Amino acid sequence: MSALAPTLEAFFTERLVRQRQASPNTIAAYRDGWRLLLVFTHEHIGKQPSELDVADLDAPLIAEFLDHLETERRNSVRTRNARLAAIRSFFSFAALRHPEHAAVIARVLAIPNKRCERAVVTYLNEPESDALVASPNRHTWWGRRDHAILAVGLQTGLRASELTGLRNQDVELNTGAHVRCWGTGRKQRATPLRRRTVSMLRTWMTECAGRPEDPLFPTRRGTPLSRDALGALVAKHTATAARHQPSLANKNVTPHVLRHSCAMALLHGGVDRSVLALWLGHEQVETTSMYMHADMTIKQRTLDRTRPPHIKPGRYRPPDPLLAFLKAL
Repeated sequence: MSALAPTLEAFFTERLVRQRQASPNTIAAYRDGWRLLLVFTHEHIGKQPSELDVADLDAPLIAEFLDHLETERRNSVRTRNARLAAIRSFFSFAALRHPEHAAVIARVLAIPNKRCERAVVTYLNEPESDALVASPNRHTWWGRRDHAILAVGLQTGLRASELTGLRNQDVELNTGAHVRCWGTGRKQRATPLRRRTVSMLRTWMTECAGRPEDPLFPTRRGTPLSRDALGALVAKHTATAARHQPSLANKNVTPHVLRHSCAMALLHGGVDRSVLALWLGHEQVETTSMYMHADMTIKQRTLDRTRPPHIKPGRYRPPDPLLAFLKAL
């Protein structure tokens, strides 16, 4: 076995799990990226993954792999950059263990991220949100579950993984009603609930009668919903809601759009950006600027305050009283 295999194993077990205590989502993303890279390298140089050395993964090969992700696998630039982040993290770790490969490692670490276009966020307005929440058939058990998860997602703005990871014990329905979740960076936060959402959740949790550690929104087998299952149910109910709210047919509604919709509703309600960042669990207040760009009402108010270009500046002068009298006749 070459030097790469034990170093890669130590990277996952020591660096990510023990030292950094990375989340399962981070570990899974890094794992998938490295599996793709090892398979790609095997196909190009013929070595089995367990026989590869650090020097085999040089900068030209990594650059070719990144191009392969975009051109052949049709990955987005964001996904390409995420895969590169996993590679860089390992090579930073390997630099401490294999100084003999310092030149190769330095060239890999110097590979830059690719700049990508940032589209204006998609979100639902109030009529569209109401139509989506009302679309599940509440005469069925899974319809009542879908109604609850859509309502909570739109009101709290939780990420998809946070929403599907909620357990019964994470919900407080008495004084100061809220839901607790662990967000990115292993940061816990609490999000308040409206009275209407509290009433709906109380009814739902009474029907399920689950244990504290059971998922709040389970499958019919009692297991937590997967992110793919959440995406499928959002798409299904969006198609149903579009029959009554045609504007939904032109929007690609995903679980993350529920989060954007919550953020835009708070922004329209006059919530300060710093509070919005706390609500959504953003590390930096600047992250909320994307919602400012998407809010046309703020831009329209700014436009209304500006002077049209053909109007000359000057002070207001009241009309002569006699002329005003004659004009009013």
